[in-house]
Amino acid sequence: MQPWENQTHVTEFMLLSFPRGQPFIFVLFLAVYLATLLGNSAILALVFLDPHLHSPMYFFLSHLSCLDICYSSVTVPKILANALCPQATISYGGCLAQMFFLMGCAGAECALLAVMAYDRYAAICQPLRYPHAMSWGVCVAAATGCWLWGMLDSAVHTLLASRLSFCGAARLQHIFCDVPPLLRAACSNTRPSEMALHAASIFVGLSPFLLVVVSYLRILATILRMPVAAGRSKAFSTCSAHLLVVVLYFVTANLNYNQPSPGSSPAADTLVSALYCIVTPMLNPLIYSLRNQEVRGALRKAVGRRGWLGGSA
Repeated sequence: MQPWENQTHVTEFMLLSFPRGQPFIFVLFLAVYLATLLGNSAILALVFLDPHLHSPMYFFLSHLSCLDICYSSVTVPKILANALCPQATISYGGCLAQMFFLMGCAGAECALLAVMAYDRYAAICQPLRYPHAMSWGVCVAAATGCWLWGMLDSAVHTLLASRLSFCGAARLQHIFCDVPPLLRAACSNTRPSEMALHAASIFVGLSPFLLVVVSYLRILATILRMPVAAGRSKAFSTCSAHLLVVVLYFVTANLNYNQPSPGSSPAADTLVSALYCIVTPMLNPLIYSLRNQEVRGALRKAVGRRGWLGGSA
């Protein structure tokens, strides 16, 4: 009997890696989600309200915060709903929609991190050309291009995934829908999806990462040539937060979409995906608020303006 003779029409997927009987998991995911919403919303509010943050760097940071909110909102609410159900499931259409928005955010964030790295390169290495190179028209076009690039990449993966067939009960060894668990569960030809995933790893993942690396090598060379220590310190402080976000994001994304072997542990895959899609969006605003002097200053002013710091404001 050929495998496709057992194909069934799938209406929903069972999510088998979802931890059952552990109430603290629900509380943990809820706390992470609320922290993500609060932290990234605070970044958006600060960028909007503080005139000192009306610059290309913080314009792109506000888009990064929007992406992080979208990341968590695509996955965590459904995870929380499943935590209250006897069996964790997701409808077929909901699975494809979740995967589309998840991968759309992933592609957009890769491109946006590369644009942010170029912005820092232009500001530090070519300060005289910076106002022209990163004009508001250029910034708006770059941010729009990042979102469209992510959605286009996601549309390709979603279209290919919609053509996959599944035999018997459709079970995903995961806590949400993504390309790797769908490919493992499919019983039809997955070669086109695998090729698209490898191509995306190069053009959507590796290429922006290389642009970031080249930009920061040039930035480092320029900083080391600065004659004044104070200038070097300020340049390092504005770039260190972004560099930490880049490393955290690209490492977890690479582990998520380029897993070492098909026999890897489902629990390990779930942990990596949770770090990539759920934990990282929560950490980004913390990294920027702790490592960036201008964001810390804007936060202190905003809190002090409301009298929350009392006499220390």
